Amino acid sequence: MPTPIITRFAPSPTGYLHLGHAHAALFAHNLAERSGGRFILRIEDIDRGRCRPHFEDAIFEDLAWLGLTWDTPVLRQSDRLDIYADALERLREMDLLYPCFCTRREIAAEINNAAAAPHLPPTGPDGPLYPGTCRRLTPTDRQRRAPEPHALRLDMERAVGMAPDLAWTDHEHGTSNATPQIFGDVVLARKDVRTSYHLAVTVDDAAQDITVVTRAEDLLPATHIHRLIQSLLGLPVPEWHHHRLLTDATGKRFAKRDRAVTLRELRDERGLSPEQVRALAMAG
Repeated sequence: MPTPIITRFAPSPTGYLHLGHAHAALFAHNLAERSGGRFILRIEDIDRGRCRPHFEDAIFEDLAWLGLTWDTPVLRQSDRLDIYADALERLREMDLLYPCFCTRREIAAEINNAAAAPHLPPTGPDGPLYPGTCRRLTPTDRQRRAPEPHALRLDMERAVGMAPDLAWTDHEHGTSNATPQIFGDVVLARKDVRTSYHLAVTVDDAAQDITVVTRAEDLLPATHIHRLIQSLLGLPVPEWHHHRLLTDATGKRFAKRDRAVTLRELRDERGLSPEQVRALAMAG
């Protein structure tokens, strides 16, 4: 008998689900079901400016229409800000966080200035790395500016030095060692909400005993950061399975921002059945 697997599907209620979401949900659900394990639905709703209750309702409706079932109650990240604050405090006590007062415009300006120098600024998977402006502030300056809105960044060099073993295993790519320094000093708490995707998802995966994190291939680089956070906080290390991205007929990935055809359009306007949509989602 296979070891029971615990997987999760963790959408953000910022729009209606499309075929790419259906593929991710079905992939996680089927992996857990084949092992006799559990499939968990989590609502990642920390983006207060874009999340909407009717989109969350639609997530439940669309997944149930597809024939999926999940554990209840459903965890919502907006209910767990105190949990994330505790994790941040632990990192703060390890002297791994520093406040960042920079605006996006200021960061872009400094990167552009650096680009004019003889050596180009370093870049990572998300583009040019944060230049470390606020890391260089003195303790007095940080205390003076503390009332100002600020993010919290991870001092990556110090953090990596405290985490010697960053091995992780992906079902598609095998075992490797994380190199989170390629991202530079990442934000772990934003100015508008005191957490971030990287921190919240890592803490929640541990809290929900996820044994295999399934998600699309485009999120594979983020695993380098998540593996580091797990090490720093002493969290259990799951396995990962980064599956292919679902794309349209032109090869473009399905995305909310591009107004990809939604599951409710396929159901209500085109008259497709759950079986037909499941087949489309898994055939890609």
